[in-house]
Amino acid sequence: MRVPRRIAEFNKRVTNPAARTITPWLPNLGTLEHVGRKSGKRYRTPLLVFRTRDGYAILIGYGPQTDWVKNVLAGGPTVLRKRGRDIALVNPRVVSKAEAEALVVPRSRLLYRAFPYNEAALLLTNRGSTD
Repeated sequence: MRVPRRIAEFNKRVTNPAARTITPWLPNLGTLEHVGRKSGKRYRTPLLVFRTRDGYAILIGYGPQTDWVKNVLAGGPTVLRKRGRDIALVNPRVVSKAEAEALVVPRSRLLYRAFPYNEAALLLTNRGSTD
């Protein structure tokens, strides 16, 4: 299920600013910092994030044409703010939700499956990972 664009716009202007203060501290939520591919401006987007063996899978609720997805795929610096830590991420790639599910750590798979976003996920690797 893709979330309608009008909800995305509401979240961008109302929900996200409030959520950014708490998402770095909650399980399976984090704030992704990325750079605008046209503006060069830094953005902070609260998202659902799921640990994988060598990085994170992030569910894409508004479809791959979403600005944050395009910004990350453009290759600028990407940092996940989670539980008080900054985690540099690289090698972004869009895959199906099912493909990413196999990579999500077992303790998070049930929650991952529960979210109705079924179109895609963005996989990112920890910058220091040697896998």
